[in-house]
Amino acid sequence: MKPIISISGTSRPDNYTSRALGVVNERIRAAGAEVIEFDAREMELAFPGQPLTEDAKELRRAIEEADAVLIATPEYHGTFAAMTKLIIENLGFPSVLQGKTVSLLGVAAGRIGAIKSLEQLRGVCAHVGAVVLPGAVSVAGVQQAFDEQGHCTDENVAQMLDELARHTVSYVREYVCPSYVLEADIRGDENTEPWSSTL
Repeated sequence: MKPIISISGTSRPDNYTSRALGVVNERIRAAGAEVIEFDAREMELAFPGQPLTEDAKELRRAIEEADAVLIATPEYHGTFAAMTKLIIENLGFPSVLQGKTVSLLGVAAGRIGAIKSLEQLRGVCAHVGAVVLPGAVSVAGVQQAFDEQGHCTDENVAQMLDELARHTVSYVREYVCPSYVLEADIRGDENTEPWSSTL
């Protein structure tokens, strides 16, 4: 199983998006999968039409070699974060998300959660050719769901984040990895590992 790329799509300091995403990352690792994290607070990205930064090149390479991508965003003014959009803009055209499995996580301070931002982010990811998994998680009232140390204190939120991790890993193991083996088998690749070793 190849790594899962985890992207926190906001550059806001001490944000709740990264806290929620951190829980999902922990659950994915607990399930035996590798997670490579990218945090918008630590990335330098260019606007469209400008030369690619080294951070953008690194992110592209990581996604190209990954089984799946997990994108997390806060909801700002009824849509996903501008930094999340800039990250997507830096993934090329055609996008390296094309054909990739993508899971989505949204957080918001309000009671209805990040539903609007997730709907729009799902549309953008699908437009560039990503395979967006159903079951995107929207965390409402996120400021009350975590303590100052970043620990999730809301049992329902913790359960949703756990389910997102489980669903992502399960999809990769049950559908993505076997398809790699089948494709290699059709090509006659003698170096392909047995089916059991990919699961």
